[in-house]
Amino acid sequence: MKVQECVVVNEVVHENSVEMALWDAIVVPGEVKERLRNQALLSLLQRPQLSFVASALHGLCTLYGPPGTGKTSLARGLPAQLTRYVAGRAVRRIEVNPHGLMSAEHGQSQQRVSELLDEHVPALAADGMPTVVVLDEVESMAVARSAASLAANPADVHRATDAVLTALDHNADQHPHLLFVATSNFTSALDEAFLSRSDAAILVPLPDRVALRTIIASTLLALSERYPGLRDLARSAGLGRIAEQAEGLDGRRARKVVFEALARRLDTVLDPGRLTEHDLAAAVANAIDQSTASVKEDTDVAA
Repeated sequence: MKVQECVVVNEVVHENSVEMALWDAIVVPGEVKERLRNQALLSLLQRPQLSFVASALHGLCTLYGPPGTGKTSLARGLPAQLTRYVAGRAVRRIEVNPHGLMSAEHGQSQQRVSELLDEHVPALAADGMPTVVVLDEVESMAVARSAASLAANPADVHRATDAVLTALDHNADQHPHLLFVATSNFTSALDEAFLSRSDAAILVPLPDRVALRTIIASTLLALSERYPGLRDLARSAGLGRIAEQAEGLDGRRARKVVFEALARRLDTVLDPGRLTEHDLAAAVANAIDQSTASVKEDTDVAA
């Protein structure tokens, strides 16, 4: 894969973009969204006015937490939230697939990382427009050097991570209009020097009972546009008990559990409006059982 092909999105987001809805749809604690937005704005508005030496700001935010909690969607939705505060009411969004950078060939990973982050990304944003660069699952390119697997080439792991750090330092100094937002499911796999460069490391937690109720209800209400019978279910008191039962599920799985409930009976496949609390409760119980079994399996393997 060529370095250019690792950039999977390069677009300009304007005020009132459809991405506003993406941000709003993610159910996380309000302080998570507020902190991410504020840190991003601080970086884009103030760093161009200050020297890197004076601020020590790298223009890097790291979103971490369990899979399925909305980290990537928040990163993708962030540019639209920033447009109303920046000159020109527009923010560029660049998304990078870090997995495509890593090469089995000796020394190639370092070269590819440097070419992408030090040359190609700055060139895409050479017009000076405020730019958010999304690095999804960044642990694939900023591997903790202290825990580098002996099965891989430790020297290449070190070099690739060094290249990421060097690029962050260079861009912080030379391109203050760039803001990197990294996501990670496994912060223990991230290099300590990478984490120390994060201006903010923000935990995106599993949804609590209230958030789960909101997620399940919003999914039912979206379906109710075609199947009005689901509106009552979305607003029922029993949904609170189902959400309590669902604690431990991530947000993505909580949305999917509605469709898992529909798939339990042919009647509800053919007419989703016939879904009941009992169907939902059974699907949630099954999802929790599967989640518990998966955790036990992972624990057994680790042991």
